[in-house]
Amino acid sequence: MTFQVVCEIEPPTKPDLTHVRHQIGTLGKLAHSFLIPDNHIGRATVSSVAVAHEVQAMGGRSIACLNSRDRNLLGLRRDLLTAAAYGVDQFLFVYGDKPTVGNRTSDLTVRSMIDVAREFSPSFRVGAAAGLRPLPAWKRAADFLFVQVSFSLDALLRWREENPVDVPVYAGVMVLASQPHAHRLAAAIPDIDIPSELVERLGGDRMAGVEAACEQVLRIRDSGAFDGVHLIPVARYRDVESRLHNSL
Repeated sequence: MTFQVVCEIEPPTKPDLTHVRHQIGTLGKLAHSFLIPDNHIGRATVSSVAVAHEVQAMGGRSIACLNSRDRNLLGLRRDLLTAAAYGVDQFLFVYGDKPTVGNRTSDLTVRSMIDVAREFSPSFRVGAAAGLRPLPAWKRAADFLFVQVSFSLDALLRWREENPVDVPVYAGVMVLASQPHAHRLAAAIPDIDIPSELVERLGGDRMAGVEAACEQVLRIRDSGAFDGVHLIPVARYRDVESRLHNSL
């Protein structure tokens, strides 16, 4: 199987898809598919299903992320119905970050979302997220897994060896845009291990995060342990594309 690059799109917080289209156009030759977050980091964004449809209209393949935080059972069924009408058939189900406004709904879990999607349509492909810890048995029912972002190839390889599964597994790789970005990420994800030397390099080299992420993608590919990467280029997608385009 070809090593797959799943590029995450930054969805708009305003009713304008221009920036989305630019990301899709720029990353189109690099990405095998695009992941569209769902109100990521607790902010309201344009529907991931709508953006997934836009990706497909531009000739790309899409995975719409849906979180359990923002919807009840009726809301999930609405989103699945809308997705089916749009021809969107791949989903990543997640718990969801802490919202900046309002509260979580407690109607759904990721596990129950997978069950609902299976009942709704056997043609849907559904994925789940995995932390660098023992994989719960129920997540093995997913069609694919996205492993959390890690800056350590050794940690990823240990997890892969300790959690054998027969479905595609994509390792998370994120571009650090700056030192403040690195500090925010470390505060939001306490168990993530960002190398101190990389944080230091970010202070004097704006391309350090891009170069580190691209190197990590190639190391993961060369390890042969993963089916691909879930690449989060943030605002540096142009730089990422220019460095990886001829390497993959």
